[in-house]
Amino acid sequence: MRKDAPTEHPVHELVRQRWSPLAFDPARSIDLPTLASLFEAARWSPSAYNEQPWAFIYARREDAKAFDRIISCLVPGNQTWAKRASVIMITAARQAFERNGKPNRHAGHDIGQAAAWMTVQAESVGLRVHQMAGIDPEKCRTELGIPAGWDALTAIAIGFPDSAETLPPDLQARETAPRSRKPMSHVAHAGTFDAPPNFAG
Repeated sequence: MRKDAPTEHPVHELVRQRWSPLAFDPARSIDLPTLASLFEAARWSPSAYNEQPWAFIYARREDAKAFDRIISCLVPGNQTWAKRASVIMITAARQAFERNGKPNRHAGHDIGQAAAWMTVQAESVGLRVHQMAGIDPEKCRTELGIPAGWDALTAIAIGFPDSAETLPPDLQARETAPRSRKPMSHVAHAGTFDAPPNFAG
């Protein structure tokens, strides 16, 4: 299933086709070289002072014990569909700079960039990615051994797309709903926050 973005302006095909499905094919596996390439893409994402304040705690479906442990760290609503993914992971961010110990207020931004680069790499090889905020951070810490100074931020499910019909009825409606975004005037501001964008040249 594809749900290409109805963009207002031209974008790269990988950007246009990216979306966050709920339906994953549990019968398909992500091979290890492909999985390594996803993390390699994330590794080369930019970050403030090149601190790379990210960690991805992951499990493949083949490692059932680790996979189920990470799934248990999601809120129940996300567990329903994410358990069908090929790979599940939790992102964690270092909250202070290694260089001087000061708080790193950019850590969330930087880990978001790393996840985005991973997502583009995944799209390029036919995988789908669904990032989610619905996790239990403290359970992540205890179940996954996240040390002090690091915070669990999000979860990421990766796999091969499946039919919306494999989902419960309420999630089928969400899966097949048209895509939408706020208009460009809510995103881009020329010069000041209250100014509209100007792309007319």
